[in-house]
Amino acid sequence: MALIDCHFFSQVLGMMSTMTVILPDPEPAAIDGPPNPRRRLYPTLYLLHGLSDDHTVWQRRTAIERHVAGLNLAVVMPAAGRSFYADMVSGPRYWTCISEEVPAVARHFFPLSAARQDNFVAGLSMGGYGAFKLALTHPHRYAAAASLSGTLDVARLARDEQAAGQGELRHIFGGADALAGSPNDLFFLAHQLVRQGAPRPELYQWCGTGDFLYADNARFRRHAEALGVTVQYKEGPGGHEWSCWDAQIEQVLAWLPGVGRP
Repeated sequence: MALIDCHFFSQVLGMMSTMTVILPDPEPAAIDGPPNPRRRLYPTLYLLHGLSDDHTVWQRRTAIERHVAGLNLAVVMPAAGRSFYADMVSGPRYWTCISEEVPAVARHFFPLSAARQDNFVAGLSMGGYGAFKLALTHPHRYAAAASLSGTLDVARLARDEQAAGQGELRHIFGGADALAGSPNDLFFLAHQLVRQGAPRPELYQWCGTGDFLYADNARFRRHAEALGVTVQYKEGPGGHEWSCWDAQIEQVLAWLPGVGRP
């Protein structure tokens, strides 16, 4: 496989940005033969980081390279700062960058499929929120999404932060009142998915029973199921920690529809 750090100037952010990309090994004919304009396009997993991390963290803290070895799957890990994958009120437009620009740039540089059945997104903590947000906002683009210990109830977090006199989420989303029922609210997006009759991405959700986000995850699961949105839900011992996420991302890769060994 190939591991590539891709640096590009983001027109959306107005600055340089980076994503780390894992590509499967090409077939022998693709190496030895002439360039093939009809080369195979790889299914792609967009793998999102958490609040305190960056685009390198999955390869540093998990065995993601070993987990995808032999799979017919590319992995794109973009940098998103502490943005909560949002167009920030007091900061850059990371949502537009991650949802629109990153896939376009990645497909320009690498042989990645744009077909819905070949595109998946997953993430941990803040990235779990981002993964579900991408799939629920753009159900025509993603066949499946996975959240590991996801920050799924950002409206609740914003209310608690506001009550404590803190302000990071206010600078990202504009405050608790602006969050609930908005396109940044996963509970609202799940409702919209059902109301619009859009194709439903397959959803995988895991959270440790000792995680401080466990109650939020349980609440989102109940909300989704009440709407008739099927979630492959799992939980187990553990907290907000990398040993859990390393084990679970391997489970996610086994669960992804249509991803197999060539």
